[in-house]
Amino acid sequence: MKHVLILEPYYGGSHKHFLEGLQQHVSARYVLFTLPARKWKMRMQLSAPWFIEQIKALSAEQRWFDTVLCSSFVDVAVLRALLLRVQGWNHDARICIYFHENQMTYPQRHGQCDGHQFASINFHSALVADAIAFNSSYNAETFLSGCRKYLKSASSEFDLPSTLGDLQKKSRILFPGIDFQEIDKSRRQTPVGVPVIVWNHRWEHDKNPEGFYQVLTELKRRRIDFRLIVAGKSFSTVPDSFIRIQQQFAERILHFGFVSSYRDYIALLCQGDIVVSTALHEFYGIAVIEAVRAGCIPLLPDRLSYPELFDNRYLYSEDNFVDMFERALLDNCRHDVDEARRLTERFSWHQLAGSYSEWLFFD
Repeated sequence: MKHVLILEPYYGGSHKHFLEGLQQHVSARYVLFTLPARKWKMRMQLSAPWFIEQIKALSAEQRWFDTVLCSSFVDVAVLRALLLRVQGWNHDARICIYFHENQMTYPQRHGQCDGHQFASINFHSALVADAIAFNSSYNAETFLSGCRKYLKSASSEFDLPSTLGDLQKKSRILFPGIDFQEIDKSRRQTPVGVPVIVWNHRWEHDKNPEGFYQVLTELKRRRIDFRLIVAGKSFSTVPDSFIRIQQQFAERILHFGFVSSYRDYIALLCQGDIVVSTALHEFYGIAVIEAVRAGCIPLLPDRLSYPELFDNRYLYSEDNFVDMFERALLDNCRHDVDEARRLTERFSWHQLAGSYSEWLFFD
């Protein structure tokens, strides 16, 4: 059986769920070294030498791995250089990077100017990796486009004509698998009363909560009835939009805030009828896929990663967003079990496990 070392400096949320599913569905012997999901910038800068210390603490016999799997928060260039000094290390070990996100296009808050530093870490990591996987075509395209711009911005003295081609050759798209068992056990069949809107994303600026607030305000002005479930992880700074939503739609709110229990979170999704995204930035969309599996009809921007996930009938443009939203609420329907499965089964671990095994061990 293959022996895999997993290095994840941001072990929480979708990163954690992904690794839990991988270990359950892809057969191998795993060793995990992780850090809590916070302070991602420090993780990118310092996790590689920290992981080296953890590897050195293993016995010589325990240091032999066939594959090392890193998330894109690891500086793999530093890691690979430091591994040369580790006694007993298998220098033929395959080093793979999984990109849940990339720093080439991640939107910076006003006043931030350190984006190039983290983009360069991603770039150098990709250069030294043996294999790269992205969670969506959108993620891959924006990363490679960002690399192209990065190289063009350099002086003409730096001529690296084969670099992008080399990166493309060792890259592939692998959706992060999802385990739908809990959802399939919990979901209900038909709408009950007033339609319920689900908004289940990180409470940060790139998910555009202001756009969500504005469309809710317009629907209220049009006298459209609805109820609200607003979930997702919040951080030390919460956008003002959430305060306004909580105050101005208090009588319509069924739930507001983070849900620590996954089972309770799924139960909330199963109460919903429509799941909506107003994101300005999205590399994949696990939260939306989970809600669709629970029966919600998706209402999503016609850009970012969403067009590769769902049919055009579920995608809105800025011009028709409110009208599509109103229609969906007035129709007050949800997907039955068969339709929800048809839309989401290709994202399940059962469908994807074989591709992950090939990528980790045989590509």
